[in-house]
Amino acid sequence: MLKDDAGEKFDIRRLSLLLEVVEQGSITAAADLMLYTPSAVSQQLRKLEQEVGQPLLVRKSRGVVPTEAGQILVEHARKIMWQMDAARADLEQIAGLKRGAVAIGTFPTLAASFLPLVIRAFKKRYPSIELSVRSARFDQLLKDLQTGATGLCLLWDYPWGRFHDDSVNITEVFQESTVLLVSKTHHFADRDSIQMSELRDESWIVRSDAHPVVEVLERSAHEAGFEPKIGFMANDYQEAQAMVSVGMGVAMVPKTAVALLHPEVKVLQLGADAPRRRVFLAQRQEKVYAPAEVAFHATLREIASAQKAEYI
Repeated sequence: MLKDDAGEKFDIRRLSLLLEVVEQGSITAAADLMLYTPSAVSQQLRKLEQEVGQPLLVRKSRGVVPTEAGQILVEHARKIMWQMDAARADLEQIAGLKRGAVAIGTFPTLAASFLPLVIRAFKKRYPSIELSVRSARFDQLLKDLQTGATGLCLLWDYPWGRFHDDSVNITEVFQESTVLLVSKTHHFADRDSIQMSELRDESWIVRSDAHPVVEVLERSAHEAGFEPKIGFMANDYQEAQAMVSVGMGVAMVPKTAVALLHPEVKVLQLGADAPRRRVFLAQRQEKVYAPAEVAFHATLREIASAQKAEYI
């Protein structure tokens, strides 16, 4: 039941009948469509007119047309019916998630490590949900989110450049450590951990195209009191690992970048002072989240909690 400004209650079923009569153009046609008798529809409409306090329909030789009050009430009724249909659909999806779609944005290192674990669990639970994933650089991921190309987006930041946008809600997924990669023949390969200050004489392998890992290296090296010497610029982390494996240099990478570790590369911990990358889920502030998106969010948080120790 809905109330008007005077506190009187409107029956939603009567509003639905009024809407159908106006859209069909006659009481008889609406009655046939809604499986009522014409007299029953007329009776309900008279009760609605009593609730409103003014006539809603004018009878013509061929059907009925709404009065001004009737047309206003029909417009409101149409919006209410749409909202009710949407509410039913959402509740049905929550109950069974038998349909729906989720478009997710992510970045390459996460797409090659953590995200497949989430997708596997999600598909097992909700096999009928259509899932699409877009992998891109940060700026493109944010653009896709803000334009609605994706509903959820996985992004990252570091302590010196925290992400903030009033139009975006963020939820931290996990924080990952930064590690050092050396060849198994390297003189530090027998170590499990190392300090940046011990690496001043090393040649470094970094990502090309002003990749963020370059800034991570430069900041860490400067704090340790040296300028890093760049020996090779790789297009991706697999290429970087390959160059590390043959002794072209060492590399500093986020932990998820070595989910697929080259057999001739050793991973060393850099200690508590090494920068940690925050991975977070972003969603538009004003968006009403679909049930499928809510389910994916929940699955993501669950897998992140189970895998948290893997990235420290």
